[in-house]
Amino acid sequence: MDFSNYVVTVCLFFTFLSISYGQSSDRPVIVIDPGHGGTDAGATGVNGVLEKDIVLIVAKKMDSLNTYLFDDRFDMYLSRYQDTLISLGDRTQLAKRLNADVFISLHCNQATNKNAKGIEVYVDEKRKRYSKSSFGLANNIQRELNDMIGFKSRGVKVANFQILQETTNHCPAVLLELGFLSSRDEAKHLTKEENHNGIALAILESISNIR
Repeated sequence: MDFSNYVVTVCLFFTFLSISYGQSSDRPVIVIDPGHGGTDAGATGVNGVLEKDIVLIVAKKMDSLNTYLFDDRFDMYLSRYQDTLISLGDRTQLAKRLNADVFISLHCNQATNKNAKGIEVYVDEKRKRYSKSSFGLANNIQRELNDMIGFKSRGVKVANFQILQETTNHCPAVLLELGFLSSRDEAKHLTKEENHNGIALAILESISNIR
């Protein structure tokens, strides 16, 4: 996509938001941000799987399960629905425009140590309006992923990621690392549809537990 087409796409995107998503809803508004996309593949697994693809699949599973299993309990939006690259600023702006109640950015981890395994959940390192709720959400997510599908938890951590800096004053916000693509076991685990469903369900349950 060249720059002019990108500008048109972004303008149409936010115009559509203001018309279609600006309506009031009694349901909690959840924004799921599948990281990377387009020319930014993110991490590449030892088996060739791409981070950008895994997180988009999980995000779409969450959207689908919200409809068919949770009876649309949440008013859910994704920052991207296709293999496109969205700027970090546009991702956080989406959460603000929608008055999101929860923001979750999905990623996969990678390390030089091939034995590194488990999930990590990050919250913003600076104390902000929704810092306490963000820690609560992060703890719920790691507990559900451990209890439901056996993921090892590496704990809740703090970082100065832009995506968290720009959202934590507006709603509970976390960045979730869904295992290590540098681990042969976890990379294989993250290619299976049943595991995508399990991860998506665990995250939805963790959101339900904070409402």
